[in-house]
Amino acid sequence: MKKKIISAGHICLDITPVFPAEKQYNQLNDILEPGKLINVDAANVNTGGSVANTGLALKILGENVELMGKVGNDAFGNMIADILSKYGAGGLIKDENSSSSYSVVLAIPGIDRVFLHNPGANDTFTNSDIPENSLNDAALFHFGYPPLMRSMYLNDGEELVKIFKRVKEKDIATSLDFAAIDPKAESGKVDWKSILKRVLPYVDFFVPSFEELCFMLDRDNYNRLASMGGDMAENIKIDEDVKPLADELMSMGCKVVLIKCGIKGIYYKTADIDTVQNIGHNLEVDYKIWSNKEGLQPCIKAEKVLSATGAGDTSIAAFLASVLAGKTPEKCVALAAAEGACAVTTYDALSGLKPISELEKMI
Repeated sequence: MKKKIISAGHICLDITPVFPAEKQYNQLNDILEPGKLINVDAANVNTGGSVANTGLALKILGENVELMGKVGNDAFGNMIADILSKYGAGGLIKDENSSSSYSVVLAIPGIDRVFLHNPGANDTFTNSDIPENSLNDAALFHFGYPPLMRSMYLNDGEELVKIFKRVKEKDIATSLDFAAIDPKAESGKVDWKSILKRVLPYVDFFVPSFEELCFMLDRDNYNRLASMGGDMAENIKIDEDVKPLADELMSMGCKVVLIKCGIKGIYYKTADIDTVQNIGHNLEVDYKIWSNKEGLQPCIKAEKVLSATGAGDTSIAAFLASVLAGKTPEKCVALAAAEGACAVTTYDALSGLKPISELEKMI
């Protein structure tokens, strides 16, 4: 039987109005104006968030996955449960005192995505929501989106640290993903650098996007790049903007770092062998091939681009599945890039996925 992966953290319902693909727009205000009626096609309604996107993608790729997400006892929660059941997945915790999380995703042709998000029950997720018996036979624990989960960043990230410390004590390999942070929200005023310093010693694979990471570690550079307008990834320089952030993460104790850099690709860096040997032994990775590696995996061109929703999450699923399969770091990152190229060809995160064998042919 395959090693068990736990996919925990944020889960929601994504509601994506489908805009006619034949028309392209340059700016958001080209289409969203007060009092204007916008005709769209039928909405895409799917699960979203790290638990569903990465967790279900891993399941589709043939992995043994247990999901851990929190919803309210309401219509959206029932819809999330119904969708998960189609994949033979469960793992939902129902909070009678919270609403279920949802996002309205505006994927307008020619414009980067805009999210209208309600965190709902995700805000109440804590260390106590993770059953002890589920950890006993796990090889890998993946957690996603702490910036969208209030309990994860309160008190200098105390609950997040509790979770990762507890998991690492069981010799389970750990993986952590982030989400975009709204500078004007409560999470945008948190000292994320302090939280990372506390949690990264317990993190084996850290897989944020450049924009998320730059916001947390180098706010001045983030503001500079953001002021240029457009897609931040278009303006970043790997040597000047990305590598210093990776080095800082290494100094905090992380073993393997993947930084998703949009159209520039995926930058990766691994620690020395003495540090890499602290990756959870339940995963049984070859420490020699995972030490002292660094590189940039270019983007793989997609056949078409409908929406990037969930593409980062599914690329990480392909990466983690490849790690479990014993592939080299270079191959794992290349397969992640290939899966990301597949994911953007559909409006949801999962319909465009391809198995690892097909991704091998792509690269």
